[in-house]
Amino acid sequence: MEQKMVYPKKLKGVVVSDKMQQTAVVLVTRLKKNEKYQKYYKVSKKFKAHNENNQFKEGDKVVIQETRPISKDKCWRIIAKS
Repeated sequence: MEQKMVYPKKLKGVVVSDKMQQTAVVLVTRLKKNEKYQKYYKVSKKFKAHNENNQFKEGDKVVIQETRPISKDKCWRIIAKS
């Protein structure tokens, strides 16, 4: 039986808050398509991401990666600036 490789999801976003210790709130915006009218519209969602050493500040464009649960709300971590 062949096992399928599952890679962790990666998303690009902007840090909108860095007030918590070792946590940043990242806003991810993407385009979604309406099936009936074939128009695109923006959808945004905020993710809490692990920010080790508080090196990423508000306004930075970053890449976040899915990881194991770190706390009740955090299951993403910031891996790089984009």
